[in-house]
Amino acid sequence: MNRLSRLFPTASLSVYLVAMAVLSTVPLLAFVVFLLTELERNEYNALKREVALDAQTIAGNFERKLEDMATTLRLLSRASELKAGDLAAFHARTSDSLGVGSLYVLLVNADGAQKLNTRVPYGTPLAKTSNVEAVRSAIAAGHPLVSGIFFGATAKQWVFNVTMPLPAELSAIADVIVLTQNAGDLASMTATDGLPNGWSAALLDADGKVIVSSGPDNIPSAQPFPEPMLRLMTGSNSSAVLREGEARTMLGYARVGEWSWRVAVWGPVSAAQTSIVSTWRQLIMGSVVLLGISLGIVLIAGQQLRRSIRQIARMAERIGHGEIVSPEITKVKEANQVSIALSNASFDRAQAEERVHFILQELVHRTKNILSLVQAMMRQLARNTDNVEEFQKAVSSRLAGLAQSIEALAKQEWGGIPIATVIKLQLATVTGDSARIELRGEDFLANANAVQNLGLVFHELATNSVKYGALSVPEGHIVVQWERFADENEEVGLRFRWSESGGPPVVRPSRRGFGTTVIERHAASAFGGKVTIDFDEKGLRWTLTAPFAAFQSKRGLSDHSGS
Repeated sequence: MNRLSRLFPTASLSVYLVAMAVLSTVPLLAFVVFLLTELERNEYNALKREVALDAQTIAGNFERKLEDMATTLRLLSRASELKAGDLAAFHARTSDSLGVGSLYVLLVNADGAQKLNTRVPYGTPLAKTSNVEAVRSAIAAGHPLVSGIFFGATAKQWVFNVTMPLPAELSAIADVIVLTQNAGDLASMTATDGLPNGWSAALLDADGKVIVSSGPDNIPSAQPFPEPMLRLMTGSNSSAVLREGEARTMLGYARVGEWSWRVAVWGPVSAAQTSIVSTWRQLIMGSVVLLGISLGIVLIAGQQLRRSIRQIARMAERIGHGEIVSPEITKVKEANQVSIALSNASFDRAQAEERVHFILQELVHRTKNILSLVQAMMRQLARNTDNVEEFQKAVSSRLAGLAQSIEALAKQEWGGIPIATVIKLQLATVTGDSARIELRGEDFLANANAVQNLGLVFHELATNSVKYGALSVPEGHIVVQWERFADENEEVGLRFRWSESGGPPVVRPSRRGFGTTVIERHAASAFGGKVTIDFDEKGLRWTLTAPFAAFQSKRGLSDHSGS
């Protein structure tokens, strides 16, 4: 203890008060920072899942688009005009069917020669298609294929094709039928309205070239997608993170069904976590303000305490010289009480010194016991509670019960309270009334340790009963019974029983919470006894067996009642 005290420097009261304010504030802020860090990590993981889902959603839209185009090709390939070889009629009918829009039909031979193109009037001389490779690939595959982006010779802009081979009986007319569309017409399907601010989306062909893109990082059609992000797009549907120095770019990607296209969604992680950044800023600003206010209050309080202590010190100096002094009135009530005590001490110095010493020792002892109990309770609650609101609610409830016990002890000058009063006090704190609770046993005066610890135990038993046990239904009933007994060594023991009936069927808890720890381990440890819990289906049975001396106050009931 002497070695520990040497670590503390000699300083003014204000310095120590400021240190206490800082030390009490910093752990709380550290805990809040930890919670925000966990929240940021969870939001980061959620962002990875959401960006992958966004890419899949956009890819699903393009998949339906391509499937619709393939279905249109199948219907057109069965047209009677096409089977009859009347290309002029087929051109007219197809143009009417598609209307004035962005879709156009081509009939192309295997060598790329165009037989028909609804982009231009029928009979207009046509050059070879600009994408002969797509024609050959579709013929080889035997089913519709989508091409990459290319510059259309007839369209004079960037386009893509969905190509389907025609049946063998139509080979004299053409080898494939093609549905072509301008790449720019797909821009609306990559709109970033549902994405975070600053994010972009793009549709890529099999070669990694951009078909269409939107967002702040809009990439022109036919341009290669950035190689660093393209290398991260492994697998069909997922997300990845590209780190470039301190900057982090989140990338979500998905394959467009069974087609060769892919969709990419990307953007800075910071843009999607603006709320967290704002929260961090508010936390820092709030912490500075809170610390400043706390220090200001502490300094003012320290000034008042310093002034009061100096007045008391002057009284003490005069008393030391044998003077009779009158009380000094200060701004601190406790200091005024000490002042009165010192004034009285001037008449009987030796008796006053002994009484002050006793009061100070008792105050330190009781405060340490209470703080140790509260600290253990809060540590256990924090270990079993994930939500801050639940933690606050649980702590408030237990502190209210403990406060009732301390208030009752204080009224009796820590001399003890009848055991029946202790039980009724705690049960009334939780249930509000005791009409359905029966007490059986010979009353005795419980000591301060028993009042605090039994109060905590019965508070937990009552809380559990209100939530899950007999007190959770109108017909429930509880019997609290205690009795003395002599053990084999002829030492007097005390046995407490808590019995519930009339409640819902009891189910053994799947995990050990704070309440179980209190009614089992804490109860046994506090009284050096043994606790048994029976999760009987008809009602909970709890029993505590311990030495009677652990409960009994040195003052008897007769002394208590007489006072």
